[in-house]
Amino acid sequence: MTQRTPLPHAIASCLLAVLVTACSQTVTTPIESAHAAPPLKAAEATAPKIIVHRDAYCGCCHLWVEHLRGHGFDVDDRIEDDMGAVKKRLDIAPEHASCHTAEIGGYVVEGHVPASDIRRLLKERPRIHGIALPGMPIGSPGMEVEGIDAEAYTVLALGHDGTTSTYTRHGP
Repeated sequence: MTQRTPLPHAIASCLLAVLVTACSQTVTTPIESAHAAPPLKAAEATAPKIIVHRDAYCGCCHLWVEHLRGHGFDVDDRIEDDMGAVKKRLDIAPEHASCHTAEIGGYVVEGHVPASDIRRLLKERPRIHGIALPGMPIGSPGMEVEGIDAEAYTVLALGHDGTTSTYTRHGP
């Protein structure tokens, strides 16, 4: 279990400001699960390898990496000079963006998505581009702040055509 250090009030305030300004508009469409992608090999299902692209100066990204490792993921942690280029290459729209981007099993994972949602994605193999948690919601993995209650948040399914739908809801 990782011990978390409380963030100073100024940092917590900045994080809350980011949350307020993060775009949360979505277009709701059903997840395309009727045509599932091919199943993963047994080794991938038990200890999936995930490539995480992150900025060296972000304080919360390494906490999300530790969350993944704590849930059995084999993390290839890559420090990037230009996260904008990574997001462009992986087709992450600005309104779906967060501070880090990952690749796993042919999918993209944007932001502080819980490990359980990634495991579900790999198990169900829907025909989507990936999943995203826009912004940096307080209480999501890596964004826990001592003394501040977690907020409800929604992980989105990203369609290949740019549409989104609700993948999972978390929180109070």
